[in-house]
Amino acid sequence: MSSIAYLHNWHGPGPAALTGGDTPACACLPLYALETQATARWRALLVPAHTDQRYLASQRAWLDSYLAAGGTLVVNGHVAHPFLRWLRPFVPAPAHGLDGLRVHPGRAHPIFAGVEPEDLTFRRGVAGFYARGGNPPPDGAWVLNTLGPERIPVDWLLTLPGGGRLLVHSGNDLWMFANSPDTTARVLPQLLDWITSDPS
Repeated sequence: MSSIAYLHNWHGPGPAALTGGDTPACACLPLYALETQATARWRALLVPAHTDQRYLASQRAWLDSYLAAGGTLVVNGHVAHPFLRWLRPFVPAPAHGLDGLRVHPGRAHPIFAGVEPEDLTFRRGVAGFYARGGNPPPDGAWVLNTLGPERIPVDWLLTLPGGGRLLVHSGNDLWMFANSPDTTARVLPQLLDWITSDPS
């Protein structure tokens, strides 16, 4: 597989942190062109939070083949229409005020190495941007971050037979932290480094 694609279903060039600059980290792939792609073309696909999940559901066979061939799929946002067999609909977190919005670390992982949970919890002094509930993980998934006193899984990783990897973040796009003034600035470069590393 040769590169990383951002699945774009909006106008314009895509997020500058991913598709901007002289040497962009990702190619900007129109979402509705996915079905025309060879599965081996892309090392990883980045799915933003407001993607057309009904369309992705119509491409389940393509996505299954992609993951079976060792591809990496990074899914952001609330799952409303499960487009893979491992996905279930988003479950809002119970209301517990600030405590219910606190992010807690789960299993250590390179994507979140050196990232302070307090920096994930608060963005510009406001809590709740990172997650307000979770997409329930399947059996066998590694839970990377949780939310609130119930420790609701909000970030999880499933490694599949054949080397495919499904990373799910139950909130706003992970790349929104690019160029942040705190430790969350580590998330995007570490995500991209992980994608290009050997599966683990």
